[in-house]
Amino acid sequence: MAKKPTNQFAPKRSYRAIFWSLGLLLAAVAAFFVHRYRDILAMRWYRTVGQLPSEEKSQAPAPDAAKWKLLCNDLQRWREHYAARYRQANTAAQKKVVINEARELLEHSLPEIMRCWLGTPWDFNGTATNPGEGKIACGYFVTTVLEGAGFRIERTALAQQASQQILRTFLPQDDLRIRVGVPYKTFRFETTRGKPGIYLVGLDTHVGFVVVKNQEFQFIHSSGSQPWCVVDESSELALVLERSNYRVLGNITGNDEVVRRWLLGEKFPTQR
Repeated sequence: MAKKPTNQFAPKRSYRAIFWSLGLLLAAVAAFFVHRYRDILAMRWYRTVGQLPSEEKSQAPAPDAAKWKLLCNDLQRWREHYAARYRQANTAAQKKVVINEARELLEHSLPEIMRCWLGTPWDFNGTATNPGEGKIACGYFVTTVLEGAGFRIERTALAQQASQQILRTFLPQDDLRIRVGVPYKTFRFETTRGKPGIYLVGLDTHVGFVVVKNQEFQFIHSSGSQPWCVVDESSELALVLERSNYRVLGNITGNDEVVRRWLLGEKFPTQR
């Protein structure tokens, strides 16, 4: 009986089929992740090369000086209303109720006031007092927003302090959370699972606001890197926050004494 001829190329074809299958599988997985995280990848590319797609550029927010003045004036009227109620309160429990209501007012109003500045250009020496009318540095953005919201501060002197001193102007040392060399993933988890509120955050050479709500946070700051303006970034896209080795965080609306002093118009002396 004649021997059945062998196919010496069969193993090679088998391996080739396996490689093709693996390649197709990897391509499918890559396509899934690119589609799933396309917005994040696009923004990371933008942060790297500084170029937004035309559609995103057209959607970029513009500074709104008129809304800024309207919101600041409205908050001032509400602050005076709650201040009168606080002074009329006869018990600590009644005063606590007013403090809690004033805290809710601040936590609702402050982010909207900050966002009036979105798109205002950054400059290391920027000292603008109104959105879009000049340029603004990170420290001046923080102090200008707080002053506009009714905090009695030394806007210029405070803006020129190191970030931790800016936080210490409002909060005692024990209320600050300092993290050095902590992975951003850990910092992000701690912050999103922390108490909601308006935080000040100081970095290696930067300062801004972190708004914590519903186990997520937004980083609102005058960015000294792309796109070189005031921005509102989700925790996933806050690359300046992510890259910093040093982070100090303090919840200004979570502190009853801060809210009380703001309510009554008491001065916050600059810590130097």
